[in-house]
Amino acid sequence: MAKSDQEEEEIIVERVYAALIDQRLAPGTKLSEAAMCEAFGVGRMRIRRSLLLLANRELVDLLPNRGAFVARPTAKQARDIFQARLLVEPSLAKIAVGNARAKDITALERHLHKETEAHKTGNRREAITLSGQFHTALAHIADNAVMLRTVKDLVARSSLIIGMFGHTGVNNCRDDEHAGLLQAFRTGDGDLAHQLMAQHINHIKDHLDLNKPKPEEQDLVGLFQTLN
Repeated sequence: MAKSDQEEEEIIVERVYAALIDQRLAPGTKLSEAAMCEAFGVGRMRIRRSLLLLANRELVDLLPNRGAFVARPTAKQARDIFQARLLVEPSLAKIAVGNARAKDITALERHLHKETEAHKTGNRREAITLSGQFHTALAHIADNAVMLRTVKDLVARSSLIIGMFGHTGVNNCRDDEHAGLLQAFRTGDGDLAHQLMAQHINHIKDHLDLNKPKPEEQDLVGLFQTLN
């Protein structure tokens, strides 16, 4: 069955989102409509609607007469994002502990195993992707659709920030801290999960160098074709 326009646009949005999460799209990258049409095999109108959806999430900047660019956060915006995460994620982690069932904890254990293996093998891109997914997995367990969308967007925007301000070769989101959070789930300690999540987000923020943006040039066609 052929996909609807909306379904195809959501696929494009999710693939761009995935590229942001694993830092394959650098902040400030121009998202050429022609390149994206070639990469996704769709027309310009569908690409434009997809870019508008991304702009609504503040992941893409649409500039008059210039086109679409991956959002390029300022140091102030970076601080604001992590302040928002500190307001949202610790409380959400506590709620998730209260909601978690045995199958949820098992799923988190499997996820953390994959994350740890990615670190051990030096697969930084996979580790970054899995690290972001760990945070959204907790939001899933909390079972709040509004907050899930908020966390997904904050994690994606954090990936842009880490791409700009993070240190090369350093993973800002540590799997050992995720392991501590998982232990709080095993023991049903929501207060501990709240505390550990706050510490974890502060550690991510503290490992950023907000004075050193790092723009890169991108091959959009090659990048998105590898995600197909």
